[in-house]
Amino acid sequence: MFIQTEATPNPNTLKFLPGREISPDQPREFENAEDAEASPLAADLFLVDGVSGVFFGEDFVAVTKTDDYEWDHIKPFLLGAIMDGLQSGRPLFETSQSGVDHAEYDGADAEVVKEIIDLIDTRVRPAVARDGGDILFHSYVADSGLVRLRMRGACSGCPSSTMTLKAGIENLLRHYIPEIQGVEAVE
Repeated sequence: MFIQTEATPNPNTLKFLPGREISPDQPREFENAEDAEASPLAADLFLVDGVSGVFFGEDFVAVTKTDDYEWDHIKPFLLGAIMDGLQSGRPLFETSQSGVDHAEYDGADAEVVKEIIDLIDTRVRPAVARDGGDILFHSYVADSGLVRLRMRGACSGCPSSTMTLKAGIENLLRHYIPEIQGVEAVE
């Protein structure tokens, strides 16, 4: 098995492309070893010293490291864990992960939220997936026109994420939805 690697805009995240589907139905994020118990592969990746996050996209694995470790030192161990995990025949996920929950909206707010989610799903998420990340709708504050988004994978903690939010996503949403006044990231 040949696994390609790609740098991401986040210097602490590396994207691994094994040439097969990883999480085709929905991206999955594991922020720590406890979260990773739902996936044998993610749990194995957290056994490598320096790993601080694992993100499964449709056809890639994005691994985030701490500043204390260099890619040259941990990349071989990660490649080995991914190769072993994919060739072992074990399922990638032990439990199913539910979709993202967010508040219910009604009336005019429901229409605005539907448009926001549609724009994020069709125009934003595919673009950030190419960089090893994901962005999900969190909430909409109608009084202030503020959209809150959750950054995952390589997007979480990325130095250029503020620029992506402000210059990219905020401008896109404001162009199509005049009610939008701003965008911010939430934890």
